[in-house]
Amino acid sequence: MSTAPRPLADPRRQGYRILHEADLRDYMAEILDVAARLGGEPASWTITEVGDGNLNLVFIVKGARGGVAVKQALPYVRLVGESWPLPLSRAHYEYLALSKQAQLAPGLVPALLHHNENLALTVMELLEPHIIMRKGLVAGTQYPGFVGDITTFMARTLFFTSDLALSAAEKKEGIAAFAGNHALCKITEDLIFTDPYRIAEQNRWTAPYLDALAAELRDDMELHVAISRLKLKFMASPEALLHGDLHTGSIMVTESQTRVIDPEFAFYGPMGFDVGAVLANLLMAYFASAGHERAPGERAAFEGWVLETVEQVWSEFARKFLELWRAGAAGDAYPASLFAGEKGAARLEAERQAYLQRLFTETVGFAAAKTIRRIFGLAHNIDFELIADPKTRAISEARAVRLARAMMVETGTFRTIADVTGAARKLRDWMPELSG
Repeated sequence: MSTAPRPLADPRRQGYRILHEADLRDYMAEILDVAARLGGEPASWTITEVGDGNLNLVFIVKGARGGVAVKQALPYVRLVGESWPLPLSRAHYEYLALSKQAQLAPGLVPALLHHNENLALTVMELLEPHIIMRKGLVAGTQYPGFVGDITTFMARTLFFTSDLALSAAEKKEGIAAFAGNHALCKITEDLIFTDPYRIAEQNRWTAPYLDALAAELRDDMELHVAISRLKLKFMASPEALLHGDLHTGSIMVTESQTRVIDPEFAFYGPMGFDVGAVLANLLMAYFASAGHERAPGERAAFEGWVLETVEQVWSEFARKFLELWRAGAAGDAYPASLFAGEKGAARLEAERQAYLQRLFTETVGFAAAKTIRRIFGLAHNIDFELIADPKTRAISEARAVRLARAMMVETGTFRTIADVTGAARKLRDWMPELSG
């Protein structure tokens, strides 16, 4: 990683401009391998802006032969506007992360075709017929290949960028390569670990039904201590290279394929943050499901699959992570010379199990934090937002928050992933008291 190009301090000073359709067409025509991939004359290419995220422009460009996806960073948060400036260098870190992820987990991220540091622009393969996983979950679609793919992605990207697999020097070089992405980390630190628990201008929730619950969160000192401990862990524990925003809106799927996209929040942090993000989004899909059913029990099979998937994501991730560790890891942590012989091997295996248990506990806490921010913070998700009736939506959200509060404050009571799914099942039909 030490040979990677450094991000420009301010790309806007060195030729940055926002590419609109005509500009993008001319630019793409000059990239010969991309133009060949598209085929036909540039004038015949269709260009569609499809960015529905919070930060960037995303275009789909199609020609006679094929298509590509183009992503360009804006110098501000798209969701808010120019009043919230944001460094364009995040495009550099996303490109760097995708390159590393492609090396460690081949076939599980989109292929990179072109990157322009000055324009903060990346061209990638067009994923078709993949859809954003979150949209599929809202529709009640099951994805049998998801567990295998996402657990391979997480186990390999986290393990092989950690001290368990790297020398101390390699690890520190990795940390240094991503240390400049602090503006994106700051967004996480505020929007996930701070704002939902205080009065913040950009907070929102399903009012008036969740007004009292929002006030409870702002007055819950046990919760404030728990979220602050998680924030400290996030800020001070560079365990591995994280995707940093691994939710179901950053995963594209078919029934048999999974691709992880959008790692612009990538940095070195605690492993449980990525794993917790995946579990949180599955749990939110579970609680939101009741709001999307047209008849009672209609989505029972889907909901059962979601909870089974929650359990399998953790168990398969843990199994694969341990397999990588047992396969003869050469990292500077846990030197083999200290664990020689039968006695040493047995003690090291016990330590591996303890390591995974600690990671599980942190994963549970981070999953809770990711849930609460999606209900009371700035950026929500369509799992809940597409529930048309606000009272019905608030009921689903309150159930998710009740579980999340327990997971964060009473984390030690969740010793296994079955404890998490069991608690979720018990809350499936719980009726909260709502405001309004």
